[in-house]
Amino acid sequence: MTTTLAPPVPIGKAAVGALGMLAVATGALESVVTPTLPLLQRELDLSPAEGALLSVALLITGALTTPIAGKFGDRYGGKRVLIRLMAVVSVGGLVSAVAPNLPVLLLGQILQGAMVGALPLSFIVVRKHLPAGESKVAIGVVSGMFVGGGMAGTLSAGPVAETLSRHWMFALPTIAVILSTALVHRLMPHDPPGRSDDAGIDWPGLLLLSGMLGTLMAMLAKAPELRTRPLVLAVLVVALAAFTTGWVAVERRAAAPMIDLRMLARPPIWKACVLTFVICVGTSVAVYLVPQLLALPDDAYGFGASATAIGFLLLPGAVVAALAGPIGGLGTRRFGPRAVVTAGAVMMAVSLAGLAAVHSEVWHVVVGKALIALANGLCVTAMMTSTATYVEQRDTGIASSLVLVTRVVGFAVGAQLGGALLTAGTPSGGGIPAESSFVTGFVIAAAVTALALLVTRTMSKGATE
Repeated sequence: MTTTLAPPVPIGKAAVGALGMLAVATGALESVVTPTLPLLQRELDLSPAEGALLSVALLITGALTTPIAGKFGDRYGGKRVLIRLMAVVSVGGLVSAVAPNLPVLLLGQILQGAMVGALPLSFIVVRKHLPAGESKVAIGVVSGMFVGGGMAGTLSAGPVAETLSRHWMFALPTIAVILSTALVHRLMPHDPPGRSDDAGIDWPGLLLLSGMLGTLMAMLAKAPELRTRPLVLAVLVVALAAFTTGWVAVERRAAAPMIDLRMLARPPIWKACVLTFVICVGTSVAVYLVPQLLALPDDAYGFGASATAIGFLLLPGAVVAALAGPIGGLGTRRFGPRAVVTAGAVMMAVSLAGLAAVHSEVWHVVVGKALIALANGLCVTAMMTSTATYVEQRDTGIASSLVLVTRVVGFAVGAQLGGALLTAGTPSGGGIPAESSFVTGFVIAAAVTALALLVTRTMSKGATE
C-alpha cells in the first residue's frame, strides 16, 4: 500500500529567523570553552591533558550523532528530530552550568555535542519548506548566524566567567538555546517524514566506534601517568584493539554501515582522510596551545592574558576561519583541490614552525594563529569539495561521514598531544610548564602537517579525481 505524503507547508521569514536565532545560540554555547580553558583548568584543578580532553568531548559526540540525526530526520521529519536534539543540548548546557568537577562537566559537554547534528537538520528542514533558490539563501543565513554566534561566544565567555562565574558562561547561551528552540517549535511547521531506510541504523557500529574513540581519548589524556602504570596501559591498549577489531568486523558486514570501509579503500577517499587527519592534528595543537601560552604569567614567558583578553586575541583567527570556507571553495573551483591543499599545508607548516621559533610578542601569536586558521579552512574546504565531487550523489553522505570522523579524530589527537606535552613539562606539584613543551608541540605539529605534502603530490590537479 502506497502512502501519499502531504506536501510541506511553505515558511516565512519569521521561521527562518527562528532557525537563525537557534544557530546563534548553539554557536555561542559551542565556543565558550576554548577562550576560558585556562580559567577552567585553574578553577577545577585540571591537568593540561584533562583540559585537552574537555576541549574535544563535544566534537567526539558530534561525529557520532550527525549521521544518525540525518537518518532520523529523513525517517521521522527534520523538525521533530531537531527539537529533540536541542532538548538534549539544553540538558547538556544546564549540566555544564552546574558542574562542580571535571566528570560532571565532561558529561555536560558530551550531551552538548548533539548540537553538531542540529545544523544539518536545519538545512534539511529549510530545503523541504522552501523553493531551491530561497532555500540556498536561507541556508546561507543560518550558516552565517552560526559562525556569528561562535564569535559572540568567544568574545563574551571571558567577561561573563570573570564578572559572574564560569557557571553563567554556560547558563546564558543555554537559556538562549531553550528560548529559540521554543520559537522554532512554534513557528516552524512539521515537515513530512521521508521514506525509511529498510537497513535501519547501524547501532552496533555506533557503540563500538564510541568505545574506540573513548578509549583512545582516555589513553591520550592519561599518557603522562601511564608511563609509570604499565598494567593500566596494557588494559587500555587491549581494549582499544578489541573495539577497533570489532568495529571493523561489524562495519564490513553491516547492510548500511555507519562508516563504509569499502569506500575508504578508494585512493581519492583515503587520501582525503589522511590529509584531513594530519591537517586537523596540526590545527588542533595550535588551538589548544595558543590560549595556554597567552594565559601564562608575563613574568615567565607568557602574556598574563585574562579569559576576556584571550577571547579578543582569538577573534582574528575566528574571523579568518569564517572567510576561509568561501575562499577555499573559490580556489578549488579555479585551481583544483591539489593546489589549494598544498598551499594550505605549506602555510600551516610554516606558521607552526614560526610559532615554535618566535613567540615573544602577542602579535606573533595572534598572527600565527590566524594564519593556521586560514590554512585549516582552505584545506578542509578543498578536501570536502574534492570528496563530494568524486563520489556519486547517493554516496555523498557516506563519504562526508568518513571525512567528518577523521576530522574529529585529528582534532582530538592534536589537542591531547598538546595537553600531554604540557603535563609532562610541568613540575610535579604544579607550576608553569617548561617553554620547551610549547616549542616541542609546535614543532611536532609542523612536522605532522608537512607530511600532507607527501600525499598532495599524488593528487589530481583538477577539481575531481
